[in-house]
Order: sequence, then structure tokens, then C-alpha cells
Amino acid sequence: MSRQFTGWHMATILVAFFGIVIAVNFTMARYASSTFGGIVVENSYVASQKFNGWLDAAKAQEALGWNAVTTWRPDGRLAVAVTGAPAGTKLTGVARHPLGRVADIPIAFGGIGERRFLSREALPEGRWILRLELVQNGQVWRREETVQ
Repeated sequence: MSRQFTGWHMATILVAFFGIVIAVNFTMARYASSTFGGIVVENSYVASQKFNGWLDAAKAQEALGWNAVTTWRPDGRLAVAVTGAPAGTKLTGVARHPLGRVADIPIAFGGIGERRFLSREALPEGRWILRLELVQNGQVWRREETVQ
């Protein structure tokens, strides 16, 4: 004897299906809101007004011809080799967690040779957005890269 498919069966299937969809959506929304602060810029209108200035600064920086290669050493410190910049260039940096869950870490570098630098302290393991800044005679070169 076969059972008959009734409206109650269909109602149960629909409630179960949409219950699962809603549960997954709430779970994913909770994960999304707890791992990303949501702020890329504080005020997008103000940022748009500065955009052309940022382009001009990028062209001036590119004209300098400076570059830096960062290596994360096994002891946790960062080694940076600079090319194109004159001797005596000062290097500073800030490590920022990609999701903003950890406070920014300022990085002090010491010279270890001609245009070569080594961070004074180790950077904690993980993925970081490293912002480097080279300064020499009022000329500034900036770069942002991901290290892990």
C-alpha cells in the first residue's frame, strides 16, 4: 500500500527548505560582520576629491625609480633591500592586519649595509599588510604589500 502525498507533506518540505536557507544566511552574515569592520575609507566623498592628487603623487613616486624587495626571515624579522634610492635613505614601516582585528604595529628598521635594512623586532606570524616609506631629502616613496 502506497502513501498519498498530501499538502502537509509539501508544507513540511517548504518549511524545512526555507528554514535551512534562512539559517545558512544568518550564519554567513554573522561570520561576515564579525571578521570585517567594513571601513575602507572613512568618507568616500572626501576620498574621491583627493583622487587626482593621489594620481599625481604616484606619478612623482614612479619617476624616482626607487624600489624595495621585502623578505620575511625565519626569525620573524623583515629584511628590505632598496634599489634606486640614494645612500642615506631612511626606511619606516607599519604592519596592518588585513581584517583590522589586531592593532597596527609600527616597524623600526636598522641599516645592515648599503641600502639594506632589517626590522629591529620580529613580526608575529600571520598575514599582514606592510606599508613601507622611504624618505630622502624631502622625497617620499611609499608602497603597500602583503606579507605572510
